[in-house]
Amino acid sequence: MNIQNVLETKVKEAVSTLFKAELPSVEFQPTRKDFEGDITIVVFPMLRVVKGNPVQIGNDIGAYLVAQVEEIIGFNVIKGFLNLVISDAYYLADFKTIDANTTFGHVAPDTANAVMVEYSSPNTNKPLHLGHIRNNLLGYSVAEILKASGKKVYKTQIINDRGIHICKSMLAWQKFGKGETPEGAGLKGDKLVGNYYVAFDKAYKEEVATLIANGTAKEVAEKEAPILVEAQQMLLKWEAGDEDIVALWKTMNQWVYAGFEVTYKNLGVDFDTLYYESDTYLLGKDVVAAGLEKGVFFKKEDGSVWIDLTDEGLDEKIVLRSDGTAVYMTQDIGTAIQRVKDHPDVSGMVYTVGNEQDYHFKVLFLILKKLGFSWSENLFHLSYGMVDLPSGKMKSREGTVVDADDLMQDMTTTAGEISQELGKLEDYSADEKQDLYKMIGLGALKYYILKVDPKKRILFNPEESVDFQGNTGPFIQYTYARIQSILRKADELKLNGFDGLKELHAKEKELIKQLQGYPETIQLAAANYSPALVANYTYDLVKEFNSFYQNVSILGEEDAAKKAFRVQLSKKVSDVIQSSFKLLGIEVPQRM
Repeated sequence: MNIQNVLETKVKEAVSTLFKAELPSVEFQPTRKDFEGDITIVVFPMLRVVKGNPVQIGNDIGAYLVAQVEEIIGFNVIKGFLNLVISDAYYLADFKTIDANTTFGHVAPDTANAVMVEYSSPNTNKPLHLGHIRNNLLGYSVAEILKASGKKVYKTQIINDRGIHICKSMLAWQKFGKGETPEGAGLKGDKLVGNYYVAFDKAYKEEVATLIANGTAKEVAEKEAPILVEAQQMLLKWEAGDEDIVALWKTMNQWVYAGFEVTYKNLGVDFDTLYYESDTYLLGKDVVAAGLEKGVFFKKEDGSVWIDLTDEGLDEKIVLRSDGTAVYMTQDIGTAIQRVKDHPDVSGMVYTVGNEQDYHFKVLFLILKKLGFSWSENLFHLSYGMVDLPSGKMKSREGTVVDADDLMQDMTTTAGEISQELGKLEDYSADEKQDLYKMIGLGALKYYILKVDPKKRILFNPEESVDFQGNTGPFIQYTYARIQSILRKADELKLNGFDGLKELHAKEKELIKQLQGYPETIQLAAANYSPALVANYTYDLVKEFNSFYQNVSILGEEDAAKKAFRVQLSKKVSDVIQSSFKLLGIEVPQRM
């Protein structure tokens, strides 16, 4: 039973009975800690329909509710706030319902309307980096939260596997590679291909410098460097289907995919469907042609096709060049439409892409809307800020981009160093220790990134994230492990149920209230595409549990029913921690 729904009905009934007025809605908030009560009704908004003193109105409604609602056993009015005291019996009954629900907080999926969540979407010329980590963590977590909220979800990515960037790596491999393979080099495939991209850039800069030294203008040198011209010719050959070039492209991309797969597995993210730009880059042209006939687009004198969005506060945007080739916008239009063709139950999409693309997605969504696609109303750009590291904390081989694999390994190492300082791992085997360090290190990384609102830029401090105190992943993991220790000891006591329990300790009541907020948190996080709401809810739950743990004896309690209840309450808290952390892609340890 949702007490708030009951109270809303009864408060409206009270206003109608007592004041002969119709109240459109009731405003609730949690009662402040310094006042007696469990839920507060804000009286001030009622003054629009009820004339009088807010304190008197509050007292009249409070008395009505005590008489009419079995669960309300007392009230007090502070200025215009009606604080209601809810019976222990209600909380005990509600806890039993929560406890019996093995999927508490989750809603069964609506199989008719699916959402597609796109994330990662890397280029195939280099390994994943720190920016990709935030992207993957956000996209994966939002997909899991949407699932928990009752949506059917497809996780997808579009892999940017064609274009000049991959040709640069391919050409450098041809020139400098001497047949090198990932196996032969002892490197992940994405790392090897990334090294050749760096090698290309080095050779290109050297050629540009030589041309400038010989009197060529800088702008001309940058366009006419022989290695760049060769890469451009290679791209033309790829587009023409040259067998040797296409074969090398397939081989090197396969190396990269194998490397990406290792990174994704270590990061704990996955995908249901994959799209490749090599398959989608020609999509959208037919849509532009159809839109041109409908008057959605217009053609300029040079033959290029545009859309005018000035009435919507945006600019004119090109969708087809004068030579008939597509731009990124054209591909994105075609890919969105293709995805709905492939998955007809998709009624909305979430694009996890950095905030530098905000304008692009405003334009894309508007174009799809003007083309008349009903699902265009349910498109969302999950825009996020950059992740920075404190200067000197961590450098990649090139000294500019932080490699995702290196960062994850560094986090595991940092977690290991801190865990060893704290001790308590004497009876762990070497493998168990390593698994735990990885769980703590990745938990620290994921939580630190996901607890922040996606739109905000993050300064990621590895050492700070692995702190075992405060709003961190390891602090929450440690609390979970502490509860597992309590449960292991409780198992030996063979406790019976708590049916005879009638009264609750104030700390027990507060903990139940915190548990009650989990389903609403999932729905809010889904509506706002914000894992931060789940992360910070979990921290608040853990803080409340630790306050309960410090103030109330659990296994030392002499009353059998109270002891059984406190053990079961602790277990449910740990279940919710595990459930909420799973939505964030974070594992929890049995021991720490």
